[in-house]
Amino acid sequence: MEEARNALEAVEHVSNYIKADPAIYHNFSYFIEGWGWDHTRWPAEQWPTTEEMESDPFVRGRQVVLQSKDGHALWVSQRVLDAMAPIPAHVEGGHIVRDETGNPTGVFLDNAQDLVPRPPPTEKQLLKRWSIMVRDAHAVGLTSVHDAGFSPVSLKFFECQAKNNNLPLRVYGMRYFDESGPYWGNTSAKIIAAGNNRLTSRSVKIFGDGALRSGGAALYEPYSDNPETRGFMRLSTKVLDEIIPNFLRDGWQVNIHAIGDRANAIILDAFENALKDTNVTALRPRLEHAQFMRKQDMTRLGKLGVIASVQPTHAISDMWYAESRLGPERVKGLYAFRSIIDEGARITLGSDAPVETINPLSGFYAAITRVSPEGQSPHGPDGWFPEQRISRKEALRGITIDPAYASFTDNILGSIVPGKRADYVVFSQDIMEVPADQVLKTKVLATVMDGKAVYGAL
Repeated sequence: MEEARNALEAVEHVSNYIKADPAIYHNFSYFIEGWGWDHTRWPAEQWPTTEEMESDPFVRGRQVVLQSKDGHALWVSQRVLDAMAPIPAHVEGGHIVRDETGNPTGVFLDNAQDLVPRPPPTEKQLLKRWSIMVRDAHAVGLTSVHDAGFSPVSLKFFECQAKNNNLPLRVYGMRYFDESGPYWGNTSAKIIAAGNNRLTSRSVKIFGDGALRSGGAALYEPYSDNPETRGFMRLSTKVLDEIIPNFLRDGWQVNIHAIGDRANAIILDAFENALKDTNVTALRPRLEHAQFMRKQDMTRLGKLGVIASVQPTHAISDMWYAESRLGPERVKGLYAFRSIIDEGARITLGSDAPVETINPLSGFYAAITRVSPEGQSPHGPDGWFPEQRISRKEALRGITIDPAYASFTDNILGSIVPGKRADYVVFSQDIMEVPADQVLKTKVLATVMDGKAVYGAL
C-alpha cells in the first residue's frame, strides 16, 4: 500500500486482495492484515478512518488491520474497532485518534496499538515470510540481518530453524521488551552462534518513543506543524532507569529505539548512569535510529561508546516533510550522520526493512549523496544538508565491519581476512569508484556464505 495516494486507494488494495483469493472472498472470519500506508504522502496528511475502510463493499464487515509504513500506527476496520470495546480514554505512551466528539476514528499509535486484537502468525505463515526474506536478502547481497523485534513466537520459530539447519541467512535477534510482562533478563537464556553460527539472540529491544512521521517522536519543543504536542515517551524515565542497568547487569546488549531529541537525551542519561564502571566494549549498547539529536548529545554518544544504529534511507524519505515537522533550525540536527561520526561515535547503516528497501546499496547511496534515487532533494542535486554526507569508506564500514561489531561477530564476520567466515558479495562494478549516480545500478553477481554461493554464481 506504500504507493497509495490516499486512504481510498489503500482500501482498494485490500479490496483487490480479497477479490483475488476465493478462500478469503467467501470467508468473512478470515483476519486480513496489511502494511505500508503512509499518510504523509497524502493530501493534507490526514489520518485514514474506519469509515473510509468501510466504504468499499468488498471490505465492509471484515476483520482488517493495516500497519502504517513506519510501524507506529494501526488502522482498523469497524468490526475490529467494535471488538475492542471498551476503549480507554488514554494510553500512556500512545495515542488514539478521535473525531471532534471524542470517538475513535480507527487509528491507534504506538502503545495504543496494543489495544488492537491480532492473531499470532501461524508456523506456515512464518515459514513463508522467512522464505521470502531469505530470497530477497540474498538477491541484494546480504548474508546477515539484525532483526529488531523478536517476539516469543518468532524466537521459538528461529530456534526451531536453527535446530533443523534451516538458516540460510545469519540472524541477530533482539528480543522485544514488554513493560506489561515480568522482567526476564535474569531468567531467559541467551542464544549465541546456534545453528552453525547462524542464530544469535543476546540483546533486548526497548522502545523509547514514537516516530517523527506519525508525530510520536519525543521532542523538547512542540512540533512546528502541530504546536499542541511534543510527542511522547513510550516508557517513563523511572522504568528506563530500572530496566537498563538490570539488563546490562545480566549481560544483555541493550538497544533502544530513540527518534526525538528529548528521547535521545533521556536514554543517554539512563545509559550514562548505567554504564559507570562497566566495560562498554563487552556490552555494546545501541541507540536504534538516533535520528534527531542535540549537538551535546552527539558528543555524549561518542564519549559513552554507545553505537548509533542509523538508517540513511529514512533520511531521503523524510527529507520532503521533515522541515514542516521541526522547522528550519531544528531540522539541522536530523539525520546528522557526519556530525555523529565527527563526535567519535560508531555508526551502523541499516534499512529498517520493510519500512525501507532491504538493499544495503540504497543505504550506502543515501549516506554518500543525501539525494533521492532520482538525484533530487529539497536543497537541490548536491543533497539535503550536503555537509552531513559521509565518505564511501565510512559508508562501507557501516554495512560491513561496524554492524558485525554491533552484533559481537566482528571476530568472524565483517571483513575479508584470513580466519574469518567467507561471507561476501560479488558486484558488477566497484561501488567505491563509480560515479555516485551509478551506485544503484550495481548488480549482485553472487552472494557467498561460508564459501558457497547462495545466490548467483562464482
